[in-house]
Amino acid sequence: MDAFSYLSVLISIILGLAVTQVLQGFRSLILARSRLRAYWPSVVWGVLLLLLDVQAWWAMYDLRYYQSQHTWSFLGFAVVLSETVPLYLLAGLVFPDIAVEGQVDLRTHYFENHRWFFVLAILLIVASLLKNVVLYHNLPSPSDTAYQLAFVAVCAIAAWTRREWYHKLLSVSSAIGFTTYVGVLFTHLQ
Repeated sequence: MDAFSYLSVLISIILGLAVTQVLQGFRSLILARSRLRAYWPSVVWGVLLLLLDVQAWWAMYDLRYYQSQHTWSFLGFAVVLSETVPLYLLAGLVFPDIAVEGQVDLRTHYFENHRWFFVLAILLIVASLLKNVVLYHNLPSPSDTAYQLAFVAVCAIAAWTRREWYHKLLSVSSAIGFTTYVGVLFTHLQ
C-alpha cells in the first residue's frame, strides 16, 4: 500500500461520516414530517453539503499526483485532514437532532446555529486555500481563489446578519455557484 492509499483512508472515513450525518438528518426530517415546520434554506444547505462532501472526496483523488513528486509530511497530511473536519461539523449542524416527540422547527434551528455554520464554512475555505499553500506553495488558479474568497465574504455576512432574505438568497446562489464551480473544475478525474 502506498502512502496516499494509507492516508486517504482516514479522509474517506471522515467524509463518509459527514455524508452519513446529512443523510440521517434527511431521514429524521422524513420521520418527523407530521411535526415538522419546514424551512427550505435548511434543506438546500443539506443537499449542498451532500454535494460538497462528494466533491471533496472526488477532488482528493488528485492528491495522488502530489505523492508522485513529493513525500508526505505530517503537516501536509494535517492540512488535508483539516479540510474534512469543518465538512463533518457542518453536516452535524445543518439539521437538528430530532426527538421522538415535540415540534421540529427548521427555521428556529437554522438561526440558532447560523453563526457557527457560516464560521465553519469560512474555516473550510481557509483550510482549502491553506492546503494549496502547504502542498503546492501557491494559491489555486486566480479564478478558483477569487471564487473561494468571494464565498468567504458572503459567509462572513451570513454569520453576522439574521436578515432572512439574505439567507434565502445565499442558499440559492450558493447552490447555483457551487454547481457551476464543480461543473467547470471537477467534472473528470485526472
